[in-house]
Amino acid sequence: MSDPIEPATTSSSAKDPALLIHPRREPFEHGLLPIPKLIFTDPTQTLIPLKQKLIEKSPSHRVDSAAISEALQISIDQAKLVLDTLASVLHSESDPLVKAKPDGIDEAGADVHDLVLFLYIQSYKKLLPRTHKDSAAVADVWPSTSAFDGYLSALSPLQLVRSNSRRFMPSQADEEAHQLSYLQKHLANLVSLLAEPVEGDGEESLVLTMEKFEHLGFLLHFGDKGSEGNLFSQRAPFFANSDPDMPDVPVPAAQVHDWVLQNIGSSLEHISERISPKENGPPSSSDQDVPMADACTSSNKGSSSVRGPSFIEGISKSSLVKQSSDLKGSSVKVLNCHDSVIYILAPLRYATVYGCSDATIVLGAVGKAVRIEHCERVHVITAANRICIANCRECMFFLGVNQRPLIVGDNHKLQVAPYNTFYSQLEEHMKEVGVDATINRWDEPLPLGAVDPHDSLSHPAGVSEAQAESAAHLDPDQFTNFLIPNWYGGESQGSTKDNPFPLPDAYMASQHRNQNNLGEVKQLLKEAPLEENRKRELSTALHVYFKDWLYASGNIRQLYCLQGE
Repeated sequence: MSDPIEPATTSSSAKDPALLIHPRREPFEHGLLPIPKLIFTDPTQTLIPLKQKLIEKSPSHRVDSAAISEALQISIDQAKLVLDTLASVLHSESDPLVKAKPDGIDEAGADVHDLVLFLYIQSYKKLLPRTHKDSAAVADVWPSTSAFDGYLSALSPLQLVRSNSRRFMPSQADEEAHQLSYLQKHLANLVSLLAEPVEGDGEESLVLTMEKFEHLGFLLHFGDKGSEGNLFSQRAPFFANSDPDMPDVPVPAAQVHDWVLQNIGSSLEHISERISPKENGPPSSSDQDVPMADACTSSNKGSSSVRGPSFIEGISKSSLVKQSSDLKGSSVKVLNCHDSVIYILAPLRYATVYGCSDATIVLGAVGKAVRIEHCERVHVITAANRICIANCRECMFFLGVNQRPLIVGDNHKLQVAPYNTFYSQLEEHMKEVGVDATINRWDEPLPLGAVDPHDSLSHPAGVSEAQAESAAHLDPDQFTNFLIPNWYGGESQGSTKDNPFPLPDAYMASQHRNQNNLGEVKQLLKEAPLEENRKRELSTALHVYFKDWLYASGNIRQLYCLQGE
């Protein structure tokens, strides 16, 4: 073994978040696929020969869906899904797979080393709600099952979420500790997937080049703001001063393992110190993991931190508008919101909607991925690269999506429809995050397993493999446009004047019929042979009925709440 390497943090600087190592949340939150053939009993034993086989077949070390399909013995549709998903969670914005257009992903292919890391973490199991005060880090993972599986499976998605009180639900810090603990436990295997053998005996016979070491940036990063624009290797003492014009000198894999392991240990210790004080006391409003209290105006809704997503949580019987200036990051999580209308009119990388009911949620433009989970009777309107819907009931999705909508878990009575709204900056935001309005695959939902093996709460264990219930197409006669008011007047004017996604013929025809019918009704009322006083009575009656509808539907709240902003 080589001499031990000091971690990037020391005892005097361990509290500096800029020097701490963090897990990249995106692969764990948006990169897990419920495809049984991707989940291996012994990932290392399977993936090392798989990596060698793929490299031998591809001198460029990049593989397309056909190669993935053959190597993993999965369908070509599933292999394309692997590529699409990997593209949405990769760490390097300069990678050809990330830069590729939606119809060019297969041509770009995936780097074999990124692919094997992606396949390895398919064995990760999400953190369960805590039922005691033990550290979240002790519950590792695969293939444990929940003792509550049989009971919780009888509940609706929202009842399932509500059956766990907020104080037992995992916070961001809990989840980060869980992800770090998983990486800590499996680090030796992950490093071995990137290492190359050299002549010699024992552990020293495996080495890592700087190029291979960079692939660990798929799972880990340093600092609050992540590693975007900074090479992961620049934090490592054995690569930090490498001459870019000279070939890098390989480093023993054991040395890399020890250094990363020490940094993970320092971060877990730091997280433990943050979690412990609040386990026995009320959450603080300054705690980045606990969103702020409810209020009507957007300035008091939700919370955010420099690192990680902005939170919008606990909105009830209210309306909320968020624009780019209101968000400190490029990701948003909408949690446990009910009987409300939420507008997030901003360019985003990732968005998550979890545990919501009887709500309408508009997500501006999402360049990487959207995940909708454990929701009931929610309408989601979004322009996005890809969307995953999991364990939802009686929800409707108005989509402008470049990839097939993925449907997993226990879903019931879902409907999909083409995108149906716009706001003035929509096209500008879509261009910024890379959503293409000429490609809309809303009508090609891809249902996978009814049991999500990464989430013990989604279904009772032991159920035979079954396909998730797909989503029905909304009847064109039921299709309507959704109007987003321009509350801010000239402050946020953009160039978008209409829905940028072309409507299919049946929905366009329905829209024209509705417009024509409205025009006819207006004309009939205008030309009705009534005296002026009778016309006024008719107008008053129509206003009364409209007001009654506003109150009955709850939409009156939007007028009151948004009027005050």
